[in-house]
Amino acid sequence: MTSWQSVLKKSITTAGELAHHLDVPEEEITRVAGVYPMRINPYYMALIRRHGAPLLRQAVPDIRELHDPDGMTDPLAEEDLSPVPNLVHKYPDRALLLVCSECAMYCRFCTRKRKVGTPGMAISRQGVRAGLDYLRRTPQIREVLLSGGDPLLLTDQRLDELLAELRAIPSIEVIRIGSRVPCTLPMRVTRELADMLARHHPLYINTHFNHPAELTAEAAEACGRLADAGIPLACQTVLLRGVNDDAEVLRRLMRGLLAMRVRPYYLFQADLTRGTAHFRTTIDRGLAIMRQLIGHLSGMAVPTYALDAPGGGGKIPLTPDYVTGLGEELRFTTYRDIPCAYPNRLPEDLRAGRDG
Repeated sequence: MTSWQSVLKKSITTAGELAHHLDVPEEEITRVAGVYPMRINPYYMALIRRHGAPLLRQAVPDIRELHDPDGMTDPLAEEDLSPVPNLVHKYPDRALLLVCSECAMYCRFCTRKRKVGTPGMAISRQGVRAGLDYLRRTPQIREVLLSGGDPLLLTDQRLDELLAELRAIPSIEVIRIGSRVPCTLPMRVTRELADMLARHHPLYINTHFNHPAELTAEAAEACGRLADAGIPLACQTVLLRGVNDDAEVLRRLMRGLLAMRVRPYYLFQADLTRGTAHFRTTIDRGLAIMRQLIGHLSGMAVPTYALDAPGGGGKIPLTPDYVTGLGEELRFTTYRDIPCAYPNRLPEDLRAGRDG
């Protein structure tokens, strides 16, 4: 058993085990974990003990998870968009392939909390083969995102085999892996893993950090190994009430990610997943935070604020409105709230058709 597997095996999964580390309401946690599983590995537990609430809220079950009348079991309608089990075909040229049913930590705000870590998420080699067969007979799909659960919890050998099978499909041009492992179990990113992944370019990894306290030396080493292997890294952060719904917290997070060679990609409005209402902010709050990021951070550090539309409608960008008028002039305000204008008309010779 490798070191990362040993760490994962020591994960906390019951209220009694958690009570040895934190002062928690054991009965409530038992009730919640009976519906939505808990897993907190020793690495992330050490961060919780060091940094408190922003990390604790992401990992420790909350009784409010059982009282969310507005939440949806499958908010993104993934089951309806699955032509074969564990493959989601939402966009014309892209598909999502679920290849692992477990995560290194079960995030309390997870979109797939209905099934990740439960018997309801059964992923077998036979099921993955059905997904690969669908990709072979659907040549309009040119990009595949591996997700789960967390694909980096597969063994190196199994992941290598899977990537090789995808690479053998002529229509697949790009492979992406969605993984929170660099944040929650960074010791999993070994040199052997990075070297193996480098054999399957063009390969991209979207990881997931929500708070600057997660940007540890271990996480930086994991991301550095992947970047050194030529793998472009991006981060998909979720806007979470009581965790990172603060412009200064997000500024520190985004700057820290860039320093770790990870490009901020999306800042997601929390999905309408049942059991996550206590994490959701208002859209107004998210837009106000974006106004405090745009112009105050390098453009490379500013993520796209977006929501994934309920019912499988896809990602919708949410951008603060800087436009105050549009006629023959575009009137707008700068990030410093200074009024400006820009001509919105062609020069006279072009309007008259005299452009040569």
